[in-house]
Amino acid sequence: MVYKIRIILDAKEDIFRDIEIEAESTMEDFHNAITQAFGFMGDEMASFYTCDENWNQLEEIALFDMSEGNESIRLMNETFLEDVLTREYPKMIYVYDFLSMWTFFVELADIVEETEGHQYPNVLFSFGELPDTPPEKTFEADPDFDFDETFDRYDDLDFEENWN
Repeated sequence: MVYKIRIILDAKEDIFRDIEIEAESTMEDFHNAITQAFGFMGDEMASFYTCDENWNQLEEIALFDMSEGNESIRLMNETFLEDVLTREYPKMIYVYDFLSMWTFFVELADIVEETEGHQYPNVLFSFGELPDTPPEKTFEADPDFDFDETFDRYDDLDFEENWN
């Protein structure tokens, strides 16, 4: 089967690419297809994140294992596209270059039969030009968040005794 996927840059202006790729491709193959479609060199760290229907991040699928030992992390070269992007869960987030934070919304548009003799992955449609610098992100705190109410269980900690 072949997945038809739209990858949209998180920006005010419309910038996206429609890619078709074989369902049994690895997430690393998909990462490479995205970097080529948008004109990146492909030499920066990147991760995919599964998400819910409201684009809330869930599980990370990383290009490289940067964890410190005991943590289990899914890797792109060991994870197949068809195992994470499905009709039931058609959305993901893709972040390229963690210093610049190029952020993309990934959405499965269709699943079709493979066309014999056709090369995959393939860019079906390209709209908009990638800007020279990534769109600015604003990381703001929730104004309704009550730190004291949320973390009141820490009041009894004796930091002198338990400090590392």
